[in-house]
Amino acid sequence: MHSTAHQSVRTFINHHEQIRQLANQKSEKPALITKSLFIGWCFCGVTGIRVTRSAMDLVLNVADYYVLTPFVYPASWPEDGALRQIISLLLLTNLGAAVLYLGLGAINYCLVFDHTLMSHPHFLENQVQREIRYAMMSLPWISIPTVALFFAEIRGYSKLYDNVSESPLGWPGLILSMISFLFFTDMCIYWIHRFLHHKLIYKLFHKPHHLWKIPTPFASHAFHPVDGFLQGLPYHIYPFLFPLHKVLYLALYVFVNIWTISIHDGDYRVPGPLTSAINGSAHHTDHHLFFDYNYGQYFTLWDRIGGSYRHPSALMGKGPHDQIRKLMVEGKLGNGKVKVKGQVYGPANGGTTCKEE
Repeated sequence: MHSTAHQSVRTFINHHEQIRQLANQKSEKPALITKSLFIGWCFCGVTGIRVTRSAMDLVLNVADYYVLTPFVYPASWPEDGALRQIISLLLLTNLGAAVLYLGLGAINYCLVFDHTLMSHPHFLENQVQREIRYAMMSLPWISIPTVALFFAEIRGYSKLYDNVSESPLGWPGLILSMISFLFFTDMCIYWIHRFLHHKLIYKLFHKPHHLWKIPTPFASHAFHPVDGFLQGLPYHIYPFLFPLHKVLYLALYVFVNIWTISIHDGDYRVPGPLTSAINGSAHHTDHHLFFDYNYGQYFTLWDRIGGSYRHPSALMGKGPHDQIRKLMVEGKLGNGKVKVKGQVYGPANGGTTCKEE
């Protein structure tokens, strides 16, 4: 089953062995070594050699070559050994998740997130620290079943491919797979998310994420582990059902993390014509506030089909920023904070009652 793959890997390894010898003999010429590395990768791409069998193989190969093989694992552990691959995937998945979450979250928090939202009545004390702590405790648990799916990918059970020529439709197929990935995962996440709001399930798994009624970018990954894995599952299932280029898969994985952070960042701006179609931060903030509306991830399509769409309060002059401004005018923001129990926007303020779960 894997004979062709093994021959391809051997070809690639032989090229790298030549590079290592070159590095030992010509250490004063790093540019030549770099060029050789580049030629080796291009050779594999142009000739169609299938060196890797999944998107995670791209990451795993780099980690093995530069870090894990020379510095971490003993020489007696083969790179294609199952136990070594599982351990490596656990390490890389946790490291990658932490870097994406903390790095992208910090950038958004510093450059995009409106810090005036922290004076809102429903913004919790030490909320940012609590969001980060909860997320960092959950991510390792989420990684365990996720790694099982990654392991199946690198063993060749997915429909991921290396070269555009392997796509049934070529370059148009690449674009089509990107669009179908977004619509497929949006549909799945809508129904999974709605399932997690069922009264028998909600308190067990999803309620912790709704502690953050006025979320920050760091609330994006602050899920119960079961909740986090279930809502991430469609991203991992897609390449087992449909062909997908592995580099595009990695790019979409990064995009998914960026989007998840962006719908928690309190930046409610959406281009006017797209307001009714795109599920942005304004839509998702209403989900946190009012509980049973706007379950979608990217689009409002399934909320409209499922009867759960709510036009964002922030786009009607009744959002969190509007409430803060009103309280400031009324002089009710003492020390930048006011406690309003049970409501975000009370009837006396001409707003909307926050639903308590």
